[in-house]
Amino acid sequence: MRVETAEGVARLALDRPEKKNAFTAEMYRQLGAALASADADASVRAVLLHGTRDCFSAGNDLADFLKPRAAGEESPAAHLFRALPTMKKPVVAAVGGPAIGIGCTLLLHCDLVYAGQGARFQLPFVPLGVVPEFGSTYLLPLLAGYQRAAELLLLGQPFTAERAREAGIVNAVVADEEVIPAAEKAARTLAALPAESLRLTKGLLKKTHAAALEARIAEETRIFAERLASPEAKAAMSAFVEKRK
Repeated sequence: MRVETAEGVARLALDRPEKKNAFTAEMYRQLGAALASADADASVRAVLLHGTRDCFSAGNDLADFLKPRAAGEESPAAHLFRALPTMKKPVVAAVGGPAIGIGCTLLLHCDLVYAGQGARFQLPFVPLGVVPEFGSTYLLPLLAGYQRAAELLLLGQPFTAERAREAGIVNAVVADEEVIPAAEKAARTLAALPAESLRLTKGLLKKTHAAALEARIAEETRIFAERLASPEAKAAMSAFVEKRK
């Protein structure tokens, strides 16, 4: 990933275009570290997260994700799962093209999300034989209501940027060519505001659900790991990989 800071905004760009920004274990570590570093940097007042105009993230790189880990080894996603929900500084996301799996669930932890008209979202955990992650079974019903959340999480089908806006995942839908500029403008606006007031207000907004969300992320992560080893998940993922080939 690429990281640069200017005018109080830390810009974190997912940069694996040949694989549609699919997350590897190393990308989880890099993004988690970049977020933690930005939060600790006094010169940073806001964070902007984006991919390209054509692709935010296609989700997990299944080939990398399914590599065996040593017994007791921490999930690669843990670095991101710790950093993003506890960010004290505001995080703005720009979404163009696919936002699938983790590329969608991480948006639930951002403060402002802008999507291009051509953005496409999907939460395909059940069709892949696993369970949703990153607190999505807690946050999405809060944002969308139970029935809408159940439709998106249980069926796991693709949905449009407008559906994402209706579900509360996205703040605004803009022209595809305007998505990164719109998010950048919002990040710069936030960076120009009184920093301590911003930090305290975000803290108050997040405080109500912080403990319950942390517990749900841990529970989802445990069940997700168990499901990865199940025959059902292995069959579903093998079928997905073969279909994609």
